[in-house]
Amino acid sequence: MDESRRPDTPSAPEIAPGSEVPAPRLNQTRTGIKPKAMPDPEADLGDPGLYFNRELSHLQFNVRVLEQALDEAHPLLNRLMFLLIFSSNMDEFFEIRVAGLKNQVALGDETTGSDGRLPRSVLAEIAQIAHEQVERQYRILNEALIPALETQGLRFRRRGDWTDAQRAWVRDYFETEIMPVISPIGLDPSHPFPRLVNKSLNFIVELEGKDAFGREGGMAILPAPRSLPRVIALPDDLCEGGFTEYVFLSSMIHAHAEEVFPGMTVRGCYQFRLTRNADMSVDPEDVSDLASALRGELLSRRYGSGVRLEVADNCPEDLADFLIKQFELEASDLYRVNGPVNLTRMMSVLGEVERPELCYRSFTPGLPKALSKRDSVLQAVAEGDILLHHPFQSFSPVEEMLREAARDPDVLAIKQTLYRTGADSPIVNALVEAAGNGKEVTVVIELRARFDEADNLALASRLQEAGAIVIYGVMAYKTHAKMMHIVRREKGQLRHYAHLGTGNYHSKTAKLYTDYSLLTANPTLCADVHKVFQQLSGMGRARQIEKLLHAPFTLHERLVAMIDREAEHARKGKRAHLIIKCNSLTEPKLIQALYRASQAGVECDLIIRGMCCLRPGLPGISESIRVRSIIGRFLEHNRVFHFHNDGKPETWGSSADFMARNMFHRVETCFPLLDKKLAARVRKDLETYLVDNCQSWLLQGDGTYVKQAPGDAAPISAQETLLYAYAARA
Repeated sequence: MDESRRPDTPSAPEIAPGSEVPAPRLNQTRTGIKPKAMPDPEADLGDPGLYFNRELSHLQFNVRVLEQALDEAHPLLNRLMFLLIFSSNMDEFFEIRVAGLKNQVALGDETTGSDGRLPRSVLAEIAQIAHEQVERQYRILNEALIPALETQGLRFRRRGDWTDAQRAWVRDYFETEIMPVISPIGLDPSHPFPRLVNKSLNFIVELEGKDAFGREGGMAILPAPRSLPRVIALPDDLCEGGFTEYVFLSSMIHAHAEEVFPGMTVRGCYQFRLTRNADMSVDPEDVSDLASALRGELLSRRYGSGVRLEVADNCPEDLADFLIKQFELEASDLYRVNGPVNLTRMMSVLGEVERPELCYRSFTPGLPKALSKRDSVLQAVAEGDILLHHPFQSFSPVEEMLREAARDPDVLAIKQTLYRTGADSPIVNALVEAAGNGKEVTVVIELRARFDEADNLALASRLQEAGAIVIYGVMAYKTHAKMMHIVRREKGQLRHYAHLGTGNYHSKTAKLYTDYSLLTANPTLCADVHKVFQQLSGMGRARQIEKLLHAPFTLHERLVAMIDREAEHARKGKRAHLIIKCNSLTEPKLIQALYRASQAGVECDLIIRGMCCLRPGLPGISESIRVRSIIGRFLEHNRVFHFHNDGKPETWGSSADFMARNMFHRVETCFPLLDKKLAARVRKDLETYLVDNCQSWLLQGDGTYVKQAPGDAAPISAQETLLYAYAARA
């Protein structure tokens, strides 16, 4: 095993044979859902049997993330991180994907996707898989990760294990920190069931006795204060044996529930959490002010219809049934869990624990030689295109180019798109500074970036106050393109600079997501970027774009054409090969083009992190298509498309996935790598992913994903290979 991959922690204990769920289910290397039937090789390429369901494919990506919690190649705390990411992903999956399917069923909408599955059928299969995987998640936590963490001196104390001193400290914490802000709600005719916030931690309490008003005991709801952490570290002097110890807020409330209801007997106290529909819908025809409409929608998101109910596994059936009825859910929407119902909130522990030996080794992102030799980013870019591969290479040159432009008296104008970023980010700070320095600053902010709407509203206000022109894009199309445009006066003429990226202008995600950034002063590319900005801010017919591909206008058509071009080369007996790397592949026409290419003999290598509706390896249809998903330390996020093109290769970076929404309902850009050395470098990066045998999952024709293993071969992790190739110190 490569030294960089050797785990620093002891292996997690095995699950004893004969346990409730068979031990092999804990550590599985094949995941997936089988489609109903194998299609006829002569079938029309629109045959539903040729497509996987997108929601079920999305769910399987989450399962692959959960698998990382068992992979000992990851350090122990990072294995815990993957388990918690699974929780966060599942929250969003229910809030958006399951909620959408439930809406279809409620409205009697029997519309099917390319796979022909009815919404009710998909919901039933989701419930089956989700129940199994959530149960498995808690078994991994309780029987593998928590014991392994304890061997490393990190302990989560359950109520029954508290020492007397810890119990006294918890009582004091409850009385001073929890009791003053907790608000119990008794249920009776004058106190109907409360409207609970989406994903908030609550308790249903059974009471016996009479209260001060003579009311007979019954039931009460006890919302946990949202202002308090869900996991609390015990003081060092109360931790035994040199351990770092934690207790859960839910345990504290449970232990002292009777103090909230003085004079009454608590017969039972059980935690629960409701997940609501969190999708937002803004009708373009009914909105005159998008920002105001979104502010109203943000409030309603917290109280959408229920889609999932999580309860403690010891909650009695009658109470669980009571909650199901209150939230108008079905029995299949109930998830019983053996632990905290809000595991995502355990993320706070990862930020508090200072145990570098239990985490990934730190590294310093690298810089290309062209930048390391120059004090000015703009000067370096003027001498030739620069390509950055994040997070292996630093995102700071992108920020520095903008900061430099903000302070340069020769810079006249700056234009920028923002999809996901923070109101206090270096990018926004530089734009504010530029506006303050008298530059013409225009920012296209996509307010509808899901779950970042509030942040984007805040940064829009900040930029407007600074004097920048803020545009919300085109009402019916999300602006997802990643572009920056700088106009500078040089030697009496205007010189243009641009940044085009596959990711977001967010410093934090640039350290966690793999993405490409192209810094260029190429006149044609910069002119294209300028035209796209003008089209976003003004009105008129689609402008003539020379080099960029541009959704919703030319991107889809040209991608289909490039795939078909590769197929034509194959039909003529020439070598034909394409590599597509993106997050999702769901758009039917693009899938059909790939099927045609395979039938013609094109070697198709697809690196699809998440959803993939294409079925590879089908005789006569997709025999030469290979689909792999890379799940590792970094979130694979870059979109790169390479075509062999009869020895005249083309390599493109893009902000767009192979999805209908990206092709037809968003503003996207796809940019060519015109510098042959940079294009060759990206092709080499792609080839590294194709030989990964440590973090790679291969999609089979029956819908299952099979984890690759080195076997007798040398282990190759694409992410670690790139890390050591590009980073300054790993």
